[in-house]
Amino acid sequence: MYCINPSVYRMRVSYCFQLTKTNLVKRIFILLAMSSIFIIATSAQTGTIKGRVLNQQKQPMTGASVQINGKTVARTNEQGDFTINCQGEKTQIRVSFIGFLTTTSSVTCNGQTEIILREQVNELEAVETTTGIGLRKSQLEQPVSVAQLRETELKRGNGLFLDDALNGNVPGIIMQRRSHSGGQQFNIRGYGNGIGIRGVNGNFDSQGSKTYLNGIPVTDAEGITVLDDIDYASVENAEITKGPSGTLYGLAIAGVINLQMQKAPREKTSVSQDVMTGSYGLLRTTTRLSIGGKNSSVLLSYGHQNFDGYMNHTEARKDFMNFMGEFILNNKQNISTYVGYSNSYDARNGELTKAQYANFDYSGNPAYIKNNAHSAVSTFRAGISHSYQFASGISNTTTLFGSAQNTDQSSAGGWTDKNPLNYGLRSVFNTNFTLGNQVTLNGITGLELQQMKAITIGYAMGTDNTNPTGYNVITSVRSDQVTSNGTGSYFTHWTLGLQNELSISAGIGISNQNLKLDDRLWALTNNTPGNTKLKTYANQYNGLISPSFAINKRIGKNLSVYASYATGYKAPVSANILIATTGQLNTGLRPEKGTQFEMGSKCNLFNGKLFYTIAFFQAKFNNKFTTVAVPNPANTATLYTYIVNAGTLNNKGIEFLAKYTLLQSSNGFIRSLRPFVNFTYANFKYENYAYQRVGKDISNKDSLITENYSGKQVAGTPKFVWNAGADIETSVGLYGNINYHHRGSMPFTSDGLNTTNAFNLINAKIGLKRNFGKWGIDAYTGINNLAGKQYYYMVFVNQMPDSYLPAPNKANYFSGINLSYTF
Repeated sequence: MYCINPSVYRMRVSYCFQLTKTNLVKRIFILLAMSSIFIIATSAQTGTIKGRVLNQQKQPMTGASVQINGKTVARTNEQGDFTINCQGEKTQIRVSFIGFLTTTSSVTCNGQTEIILREQVNELEAVETTTGIGLRKSQLEQPVSVAQLRETELKRGNGLFLDDALNGNVPGIIMQRRSHSGGQQFNIRGYGNGIGIRGVNGNFDSQGSKTYLNGIPVTDAEGITVLDDIDYASVENAEITKGPSGTLYGLAIAGVINLQMQKAPREKTSVSQDVMTGSYGLLRTTTRLSIGGKNSSVLLSYGHQNFDGYMNHTEARKDFMNFMGEFILNNKQNISTYVGYSNSYDARNGELTKAQYANFDYSGNPAYIKNNAHSAVSTFRAGISHSYQFASGISNTTTLFGSAQNTDQSSAGGWTDKNPLNYGLRSVFNTNFTLGNQVTLNGITGLELQQMKAITIGYAMGTDNTNPTGYNVITSVRSDQVTSNGTGSYFTHWTLGLQNELSISAGIGISNQNLKLDDRLWALTNNTPGNTKLKTYANQYNGLISPSFAINKRIGKNLSVYASYATGYKAPVSANILIATTGQLNTGLRPEKGTQFEMGSKCNLFNGKLFYTIAFFQAKFNNKFTTVAVPNPANTATLYTYIVNAGTLNNKGIEFLAKYTLLQSSNGFIRSLRPFVNFTYANFKYENYAYQRVGKDISNKDSLITENYSGKQVAGTPKFVWNAGADIETSVGLYGNINYHHRGSMPFTSDGLNTTNAFNLINAKIGLKRNFGKWGIDAYTGINNLAGKQYYYMVFVNQMPDSYLPAPNKANYFSGINLSYTF
């Protein structure tokens, strides 16, 4: 018997066991064998897992959380890589990143894995501005109304028209177009456009807001934006800042629209072909070649678009070529490039009168059709951006850009050729400092400079005597002008992040604009001794200071409240500074000024399933341009009119947006069901607003009339607009959406005597998206205006009898298929 004395081990109990020598040897052998097996097994099941986390574009996700059993064990580095310890043959890891769907994966120990995160459709995605703030910030950290549209919103319809996406998803903005795919304009929080030929509003171009494409200004140096030549089908991201934005963007009194074209995913090479057909001869084809490497990516695309027209003389055709390149030179610098060419043609059949629209008479305006009214725009646009990381928290991005256009347009009033050349740069320094415990300071400091040279020739039109029943032809030159315009803005904006999730932002921008117009036909009628009519007109608007201030407070992780103040200006365009009849410079004209107070809240509830934002704002636009009529001495006729500053738009409103993930599952047939709703209430009024014209008195003689609009609703803005809808995705690749749009009635003359009818639209789309090995397919069909209601693309403001640009009043369909192959 072998006994162990417990006293040796200072134990209070003792035990003995009896073994024979043979049994002892066997048991020792068995014990050693089992220990060896345990050691070998443990050694085989203890190791590391290496992985990389990417988004759907195969770009690395920096800072993604990697968890095991609910505990964070690693975060991904700048390349999206992570390394973790593991035990056992398989380890289940959970990877999450804000704005993306959490993914769970079972990974072999001592193995490698690549995890792709899908974007979550909610507003807590990090918002990337393309030319402004330049910092990744979630919606809860932004003390301003910023709306971002991505693929879900941009492709709910056929994806060819930006107004479909904006009008259905962004409260506070209405986008209109004069033709099937041209003459686009924005109305942002009641600021519709610049001064028109009949006072108050212009209807022939877009002014007041600024638009950027891949960081390149589409808005020219004069402040005019032409949007006919943008390939909206290739836009993958749109960001809208609402209200005066002069601090960061210069002369942007109404707001800013940033558009970003599609980019090639990293480490993936593919080709794709998209084909879409639809009602009224709609055809769109897009061919893409996408080459993505580890440190570079290139995307080349060609798009062709054709439309036969839903009314007489409304056909359209467009061709687009786009090149996007991104190149990482080293860990401190990268270069991105964009080169685009477009050739756009939209026929116009003019505006319908009230009577024509009411009677469904869509025959158009005979004067427009006789003059072969159209808009033709050919554009070459290019930009190159260089980003450099000087040190931790200090970087610079500088973009050089240029564009050349050849445009010709005709309408009932004649024919105009314009050939503008724009070029410039935008350079922004981003700084990020940590000042102490939970105290940070982020800054943006930079400048934007732009110059434009343009030749504009106006022609009269008359009957073609060789073909009297055909289109009119150019008969004489009316004007020949050379303009040389420039604008510059200098800005700095800082955000101080404090403890308890409180941040304070302040910034200031200084903008300048110079205009110069040279009359090349001056000598034909003015080359006489003593003539006082100017040959060259020039004016400058310097030192336009636009401060901004905001405070943002996050309450917990899911709620924020904010208040902000912002300002911006709109300077006159070259046509405003000339009193044409007298040939004198309009020296008394001052830029319009916009100021905006805004308060709001953003909230994320139920683990990101519900997101809402609500904003209360007051935007005031002072020194609004209006016209003064100068009668003859007998007060029987108008000698001429000119533009002056008079009156204010006082625009108060409420905007609300909510999105809810009603159902989300990685196992069931329905993978996601997401309803959404948004609405706008607009109480927009004129204050001290009047303009002059010559009308008829009781004796039917011309008489000076002053129109006073004070207290009336601002024309071109409905009081109520709302949208509701839902998106659905299934496990077999089926997807679809349905959306309902309501637009209330609105006045389209400032006296309030002429109003539109409210209308409602129902649009729907269904599709199938699947991958078969290296092949991908997306087939879909959709319907617009499901109920066949009468509605309009655009209504002209204060231009009676010209009024309505109607949209198709019957249900119209589209279908398409996108094929792709990944090498």
